[in-house]
Amino acid sequence: MIEMITRIVHTILQPLVRRLIAWKITPNQLTTFGLIVNVVAAVVLIIGGVAGERGDMQYLGWASALILFAGLFDILDGQVARTGGGATAFGAVYDSVIDRYSELIMFLGICYYLVSHGFLISSLLAFIAMIGSVMVSYTRARAEGVGISCKRGLMQRPVRIIVIGLSGLLCAASTTWTGGYVKVYIGGYFFPYAETIAFFAVPIGVVGLLSNITAIGRLLHCKRELS
Repeated sequence: MIEMITRIVHTILQPLVRRLIAWKITPNQLTTFGLIVNVVAAVVLIIGGVAGERGDMQYLGWASALILFAGLFDILDGQVARTGGGATAFGAVYDSVIDRYSELIMFLGICYYLVSHGFLISSLLAFIAMIGSVMVSYTRARAEGVGISCKRGLMQRPVRIIVIGLSGLLCAASTTWTGGYVKVYIGGYFFPYAETIAFFAVPIGVVGLLSNITAIGRLLHCKRELS
């Protein structure tokens, strides 16, 4: 399913890829620009943590849009490299390293925003998602270092970016009908806040769970291959 969606996206982006090649835009330039956009997204989240109010999700919405925009360049750099014949060994290393910086900077902004507004459980879920995201990439890199192809698993980087970006947009948009947070009572007893941030925190928690499962699955795959 993921492979089919990836092929569709690549087909849709092919005219843009050819245009970028004609403009002599290099894959490394696209990778660097994606990093810059992620830095801007993190800055927006930090500003939102300092200047925004707890129920105001507009900063999260803008940052999520930037995260999705940065993810576009993560797709384009590889396509430009393959289609334009510009793939190099250093380019592959550069792309991998900058992608890790981009993702960690993104999570830095997310965690700062959540902690600043007192969403402690949500920030913990984001931190777990960050750990899983790093380990998914690390297990693949270590596997390829010993000659094993290891691209299996649900929570690969494009999926993580899409889930995080779309859930952030949904969370920001949902404030129009939820306000910012609500109190829930069950049988007359107060239940902990079921706040609008749940639209963002629950998908982040899913990313954390499935990314760590993906990393462990890749580790077990390596064990079988090396046995």
